[in-house]
Amino acid sequence: MKSKDIKPHIGIFGRRNTGKSSLINLLTGQDTAIVSDFAGTTTDPVKKSVEIISVGPAIIIDTAGIDDTGDLGKLRTGKTLQVINTIDMAILVFSENNFGSFENSLIREFNKLDIPYILIHNKSDIVKLESSLSKKIAKSTKHIVLDFSTINPGKFEDLTELIRNTIPENAYNKPGLFKDLINPNDIVLMVTPIDSSAPEGRMILPQVMAWRDLLDNNCICMSVKETELKEFFKLGITPKLVITDSQVFGYVSEIVPKDIKLTSFSIIFSRLKSSFEDCLMGTQFIDTLKDGDKILILESCTHHITCDDIGRIKIPSWLKKHTGKDLKFETISGLSEISSDVKTYKLVIQCGGCMVTRKQILSRLKPFIDAGIPVSNYGMTIAWVNGIFDRVTEVFKK
Repeated sequence: MKSKDIKPHIGIFGRRNTGKSSLINLLTGQDTAIVSDFAGTTTDPVKKSVEIISVGPAIIIDTAGIDDTGDLGKLRTGKTLQVINTIDMAILVFSENNFGSFENSLIREFNKLDIPYILIHNKSDIVKLESSLSKKIAKSTKHIVLDFSTINPGKFEDLTELIRNTIPENAYNKPGLFKDLINPNDIVLMVTPIDSSAPEGRMILPQVMAWRDLLDNNCICMSVKETELKEFFKLGITPKLVITDSQVFGYVSEIVPKDIKLTSFSIIFSRLKSSFEDCLMGTQFIDTLKDGDKILILESCTHHITCDDIGRIKIPSWLKKHTGKDLKFETISGLSEISSDVKTYKLVIQCGGCMVTRKQILSRLKPFIDAGIPVSNYGMTIAWVNGIFDRVTEVFKK
């Protein structure tokens, strides 16, 4: 997964041959998707970056027709439905006044995941939207249909304005990692271990994003490896806040004076991107785990697995040691589908999510939260097993 994937995601849905691919080409200003008069030309979701006025950079996703048939068609529609879990808003396209069970099924999925959407009646150059159908749709969905044509896009500004007014502001207007935590000129120390999972010659994305956010807040940024932390405090500098990689929580918390606020990159990102309060409450259920309980580890990116992998090796080992229980673990990377019944898990632990959007993480956690399954976060889980949970979450309490 690339860093561009943290941009807002807009999915285009509808039946085959309704002009979805033509619409994405119009929005991106280039031939991103293959256009054909034959139904079913689009097979797999197609992504393309686009700049939307007043929104900024976004990712447009073209999907296969929801009415695709046959065995391959079922696979394609399955991928189409999976896309809904990854988007911030949807564009539902229909044409020739064909609006029925397929469109209503998509709307039910949008509503289930709280996905805002707009309705486009395409190919109006061929068949105009019937007034009676427009009124019927407006009554049942509370949405006005935009009658549109990609061949004669005279209403293009109406379309872009509709997108701007529909996509959630927090999808593109990021509140900042350190909002309400620091002030200009505060000294902030970042503890950044360099282990086998660190990329050669550079810092990992959460550290880079945190550093930039602190600079944007006019802070004085400093950084050391955990091996030099003791030497740092001999300098007589007192930082307002220390942020560390969660996996060295135990060591760092012993060195950082108790009167200095301490937290981790993972917990900072959880506040920005995850269901933070649910994670705070869910973490305490670690101490209720029993032999045989199944725990799901959710990684939001794919990466090379090493012998000291944080999610697959270290967290399971620490949890087993802390609880003294024979726990079972399952790991899912990226945004892959969760095929098992959510109720088979006793705890879900989500990574910080630096490589995905807030909506993607919230959609991923929603089925578990709705089912009453406790959810946690990498940093909170590690803090709990180290006995410093209250200390590293204190900075977020008003």
